[in-house]
Amino acid sequence: MTGNFDGIRVLVVEDMFLVAEDLSDTLQSWGCEVVGPAARVDDALGIVAAELLDGALLDVNLGEERCFPIAEALRAKGTPFLFLTGYDMASAFPPEFESAPRLTKPVDTRLLAQMIAEQFAKEAARPS
Repeated sequence: MTGNFDGIRVLVVEDMFLVAEDLSDTLQSWGCEVVGPAARVDDALGIVAAELLDGALLDVNLGEERCFPIAEALRAKGTPFLFLTGYDMASAFPPEFESAPRLTKPVDTRLLAQMIAEQFAKEAARPS
């Protein structure tokens, strides 16, 4: 997979340090530029407001918080995102995100690569 996603800027939002590090390492090995990781909603919202992103990986459960305000901010900017979750039911999501793309934890890296290619790579082709 190395180099397939050269230059794609991906925000990682994950509150578990080891999971965030593992995701970041995987993305970097594929050529992505990792932004973050952010462990809290406020931190991630600051990054979304300040950075140009090609996509984001959002852990749904961030301790006492949920990531949905981040997803709303990303959607408002037209930035694609994927939910990473232990929840397998769409009913665990607000109605506006029930059909949003998601991967179940632990994340299968083959599926993650496929979803990044489908959801984020087309964004990276935008003009500078």
